[in-house]
Amino acid sequence: MMTDRKGQVEFPIRTIDSYLDDTVKNYAHRPAIYFMGKSTSYGELGDLVERSAGALQAMGVKKGDRIGLCLPNTPYYTIFYFAIMKIGGTVVNFNPLYVERELAFQARDSGARIMVTMDVSVIYDRVEAVRQEGALDNIIVCPMADILPQPKKLLFQLFKQKDVSDIPADKAHIRFNDFLAKSKGITPVEIEPKQDVAILQYTGGTTGVPKGAMLTHYNITSNMEMLESHYGGLKRGYEKTLCVLPFFHVFAMTVLQNLSILGAAEMLLMPRFDLKELLDLAAKKKPTLFAAVPTLYTAINNSELTRKYDLTSIRYCMSGGAPLPVEVKQKFEALTGCVLVEGYGLTESSPVASANPMDGTGKDGSIGLVMPGTTVEFRDLEDLDKTVERGEKGELCITGPQVMKGYWNRPDETAKTLEDGRVLHTGDVGYMDDDGFIFLVDRIKDLIICSGYNVYPRVIEEALYQHEAVAEVIVIAIPDQYRGQAPKAFVKLKDGQSVTAEQLKDFLKGHISKIEMPKAIEFRDELPKTMVGKLSKKELVEEEAAKTRSTEYAN
Repeated sequence: MMTDRKGQVEFPIRTIDSYLDDTVKNYAHRPAIYFMGKSTSYGELGDLVERSAGALQAMGVKKGDRIGLCLPNTPYYTIFYFAIMKIGGTVVNFNPLYVERELAFQARDSGARIMVTMDVSVIYDRVEAVRQEGALDNIIVCPMADILPQPKKLLFQLFKQKDVSDIPADKAHIRFNDFLAKSKGITPVEIEPKQDVAILQYTGGTTGVPKGAMLTHYNITSNMEMLESHYGGLKRGYEKTLCVLPFFHVFAMTVLQNLSILGAAEMLLMPRFDLKELLDLAAKKKPTLFAAVPTLYTAINNSELTRKYDLTSIRYCMSGGAPLPVEVKQKFEALTGCVLVEGYGLTESSPVASANPMDGTGKDGSIGLVMPGTTVEFRDLEDLDKTVERGEKGELCITGPQVMKGYWNRPDETAKTLEDGRVLHTGDVGYMDDDGFIFLVDRIKDLIICSGYNVYPRVIEEALYQHEAVAEVIVIAIPDQYRGQAPKAFVKLKDGQSVTAEQLKDFLKGHISKIEMPKAIEFRDELPKTMVGKLSKKELVEEEAAKTRSTEYAN
């Protein structure tokens, strides 16, 4: 990485797979993946990627073809991810928890005709249903048993066979071992890192029709380089990364998998989140790096089980994907002794745009400083052509090499989000303080207008998190005859805790203004979450809208 006299940062113009090539060359004997007791070295990983890339070409895959990955965190994901990159293909990430309708939409929209998935029934059966309705041509089926060590492999075959689908013996289905046997070496492909799309990462499903963000090789690799520079103290060939966030999510893909490949770290893969399994794995393998979403940190904080484990091996800990409540950050740090920093990004920025310093000198409630090579500005909410002064609230806009090329086959949506093809309008409202730290107030679409005043749900949520009984909270707008809109809070309490709505309102009087006070507080046993564990407002907004329609109809 080079810096010119103006302080602008330039990053190497490289393909994503070239980083794996370097690590395989220099750290072939270093463990790359640890999965449920079985280790794979970088040399072995590199060989599997080469063979898989050759096999894809033998199937007829060409540069620019889109290949779907519908996989949990397993060695297969990393193998196919880099194999597709190596031959100039485009990875289309599919959430294995999607229902058939969602899988079919994304397959058709992306034009992915080949899907890679597991033989586990809960995933395979839905993918096969999508193929049968004509949205896919081929399925490459990866067996779960083959990536397990003995005796887990034998136990899986004996007792879990009912969870494995029968795979038809036809041309549409290709078993992984048969697939590898077709490989006859790789025909080199010329890739232009700044132009060629490496990833179609779908986003926007909670607010409208999902859109495929086109992320080029350079978008991703520049973000990898930014992150290594930001971390500062990473030791190549030494780190161990605890990977429970799913790689199909852009945060985990870049911050966990790709940064690990760059630094020759050992990836400790978990196919799903289970707190005891996570803690057991951490105790056994002593990870040094960890990244997760706030709800996962909340689960760790609130479990008595956590106190029985030593997590002090973790040196660097990052939170992303959603705002990190200050109370959650402070409690996690007190429990583990590890500094937890909040970062910020979007799918459209590959994803990281800012983060707090890893040395603990960040500011609570801030999303940190901008990444190297990245610039931000805040636009006037009434006139987006104007910027506001430092310290004033505005829409956060990002410019940098990690900003996407655009949305797949959606020029109108691209034009709305990307100004002049380079300035990313985030839809987030915030400001920058005198030290360069960025603070977000809320999403433009989540803004509540109360009697003409702007009320930001995040301010109320942060205040509620400071109450010792509150585990999770979501604040949304509801109609109000007098004020137009008013805030309503949905609260999940910690186990064994009790508090009334009036007691919470009394508590809030010392933390927020009168105009920000929730009109109602509703307690829930669980709050809705997205498939990667982020709290989701969509369902609650729809519930309240249905109540309003019902009342209007009755009247």
